[in-house]
Amino acid sequence: MNRVELPAVSGAYRWYYLDVSAGDFTAVFIFMVGSIFSARYSASLKKGGLPREHAAVNFALYEKGARWQWVLSEYQKVDMEDEGRTLRIGASHLTYDDAGSLSMVVKDKTAPWGKATEAKVTFTPECPLGSEVRLVDGLDHFWRPIAPRGKATVELPALGKTLEGRGYHDGNHGLVPLGSDLKGWEWQRSHAPTATNVVYRPWAHAPEIHVNATRHAVEISRQPAPEFKKRRSGWGLRIPASLGVKAEPMMLESSPFYARMEAGADDVHALGEVADFARFHSPSVRWMANFRTRNGDAS
Repeated sequence: MNRVELPAVSGAYRWYYLDVSAGDFTAVFIFMVGSIFSARYSASLKKGGLPREHAAVNFALYEKGARWQWVLSEYQKVDMEDEGRTLRIGASHLTYDDAGSLSMVVKDKTAPWGKATEAKVTFTPECPLGSEVRLVDGLDHFWRPIAPRGKATVELPALGKTLEGRGYHDGNHGLVPLGSDLKGWEWQRSHAPTATNVVYRPWAHAPEIHVNATRHAVEISRQPAPEFKKRRSGWGLRIPASLGVKAEPMMLESSPFYARMEAGADDVHALGEVADFARFHSPSVRWMANFRTRNGDAS
């Protein structure tokens, strides 16, 4: 059974991520302690700011590439309950059960307008648990493809919708801020009818990490990083020209330091991200990030 762990030292971070592809809809849930999207946490590090003082809940819902809802709320307190089975941030919570299934409930307000919303995802793995890997030898940043493939149900009471689809679940953690010794990465996962594949490319002249997940195994390997075609986003971020399927990627999120894309064709759904954490820590980008984040404690 999985359990929640919390980072303790200044600059550390940990998050739990889940995405769901369900026909025309894609949903993303992230519970973060030491939020990587927090301008407040970034600015506090010179004074020893602690990760538990900068926890955040993120929920995003897209239909055919267009954003329906966006929640990113930051809180100064986080609670862990049930001997590590449950993580609470604000009115939202993440819970693992004894069978290995996961539920995430987001009860919050959209950013920046503050409209109340609610979303719940229930996820049941369809593969074994994946092992934790160090992203780059010698650096204190870790990733675990906890359950790259599973069944997921998303309930959206505020919108009167229930979505059934395929889910993906992983987690990241580190002891030092992203953007300090690890400048960024590219990540991509692809769901096919019988397998899920993941490619993780740290920006550190290091091998790629590849995952192949089926009902019977989660295989992890490292491979040399090949050259592949890129283009620039509207913010000048270098992003992949393709996600490996026969469809043009749709841009879901675009900012000076982060991009999220998806593409789907021939029963394959791909989701990818590019994150330039070194760029995020610049004062101008941190200032812009405040417009996408709510202070949950002030509402």
